[in-house]
Amino acid sequence: MDTARPHRDHAGMDIGLLAVIGVIFVLAGSVKGVSGMGLPTVSMALLGLVMPPAAAAALMVWPSLATNLAQCAGPRWRALCRRLWPMWAGLLCFTVFSPLPSLAGAGHGPRVALGAVLAVYGAWGLVRPVLPRPARRHEAWLGALAGSLSGVLTAATGVFVLPMVPYLQSLRMDRDELVQALGLSFTVATVALAIVLWTAAPGTATPDMTASGVALLAAFAGLWAGTRLRRRMAAAAFQRALYGMFVVLGLAMLFRSSP
Repeated sequence: MDTARPHRDHAGMDIGLLAVIGVIFVLAGSVKGVSGMGLPTVSMALLGLVMPPAAAAALMVWPSLATNLAQCAGPRWRALCRRLWPMWAGLLCFTVFSPLPSLAGAGHGPRVALGAVLAVYGAWGLVRPVLPRPARRHEAWLGALAGSLSGVLTAATGVFVLPMVPYLQSLRMDRDELVQALGLSFTVATVALAIVLWTAAPGTATPDMTASGVALLAAFAGLWAGTRLRRRMAAAAFQRALYGMFVVLGLAMLFRSSP
């Protein structure tokens, strides 16, 4: 019997995989530090190349939750709660009670869904269409729709950017308000995703403590570095490179998942 096999099957027991996890979360945290978002998307995109999406999502939950809670601080949370609660309600309900199979399912389905969402989100970011600003009287039902669709995709892929992020950007908030709104929204999405993982795959939802610790520390190290790099980088060029990376990674996942 090969006694070394279980150690290589467990992310926390494989030194090489631990190093990969650390590098990935430093990069993901740096992206969040520069742009105020992107940690779940970057980490899921890169981790999805080396492990199943459910395992990647489980590793992403704590770093995402911790960094988003830090981003939630600000003076406008009450006004944002009154304005965005329909979107958050749809996001929570349709993540937890998604009509589609969750990313904890077996087979190539979760990887295909993740690859497709990454490719579409990357293409959207490169094109950057200007969405019309919704009338205030329509925000409740539009927000609920955006949140519900985002919830379905969150449950299926572990990525919660479409169509929630474009919808929030269409509201034309100032930068500080948008950053706080994204932090609050991503916190709701992360909690909902954790519930999905805990109910659908309890074993996956509790990853190795060593791997989780490495991911959390690396994410905050990257966040610290990215925050300091923010003023030195050309935002437009950085965003184009980031969205281009999402397209490439998404297409790579789709290619690897094809028969």
